Amino acid sequence: MAQPQPTVTTTYAGEFAGEYISAALFSGVTLDSNAITIKPNVKFKEVIKSFSKGSSIVDSTCEFTDTADITLTEVILEPKAFQQNLIVCKEQFRNDWEAVQMGYSAFDNLPPKFSDFLIAYASAEVAEFMETKIWTGAAGANSFEGFKALSLAAPAGNKVAGIAITSANVVTEMTKVTDAIPTAVYGKEDLFLYVSQNVARHYITALGGFGAAGLGAAGSDNKGSQWYQGGNLSINGVKIFVTNGQGANDMFAARKSNLMFGTGLLNDANTVKVIDMADIDGSEQVRMVMRFTGGVQIGVLSEIVRYA
Repeated sequence: MAQPQPTVTTTYAGEFAGEYISAALFSGVTLDSNAITIKPNVKFKEVIKSFSKGSSIVDSTCEFTDTADITLTEVILEPKAFQQNLIVCKEQFRNDWEAVQMGYSAFDNLPPKFSDFLIAYASAEVAEFMETKIWTGAAGANSFEGFKALSLAAPAGNKVAGIAITSANVVTEMTKVTDAIPTAVYGKEDLFLYVSQNVARHYITALGGFGAAGLGAAGSDNKGSQWYQGGNLSINGVKIFVTNGQGANDMFAARKSNLMFGTGLLNDANTVKVIDMADIDGSEQVRMVMRFTGGVQIGVLSEIVRYA
């Protein structure tokens, strides 16, 4: 007897769309770890203001005199709307979904409902998309400008020319970035050096005694290549955060509070719908749509350091 096809007995029309969109957007390592500042519920755009001034301290007098010129600047955080439309055949997912239903799956956290299974499948793609665009996205279709593109407008002194990173030069190159961090920013609690995976791997190798950092063959803590057990990394007093979205050899020093991600998480523009077409056209197709928004902005360009 043929196995029955999994069915979606009702059209899922987004009753918990906010929860699914949140899971999709925040499953990328940068957002999931709160490594940057997340601004939810940006319905259209948000104006981010900052001000700068010269020294306002002068010798005392009996009069009130304005002692500094304050310069107000602003940047606009404007999330862009995206959509994900999928058509899948239920037969393609039957074996996996039935394995979950019968308890044969090695992954005990997969959703038991077929509609949730499809949403989880699509959410993984949304998370990967957002992680990449946050760091390396460019203006144009199907994208938004990420931190790398936005940082092109930073002052010349905030840019360090990048080279191909190896275990032999990684410490030297990372130090170039930390040396370029503005004095007013260095030492702040939320300061991070955001690095790509290849930079982090070469740094771990170097600290294991295989680079040119003067550690010797024994490496960090005299443990050689087994010194690293997945804990926190730092260099020159700056915490390191490893991203999946940055390109090879990229590094970015900034305060978490200066890097902003905006989304209309509870906005009407965010929806999730799963529609079983069986009762509509007799097919075995399931259609799914996700609509969501996202975008990033740098508050003060003069406080970041870009290595690329």
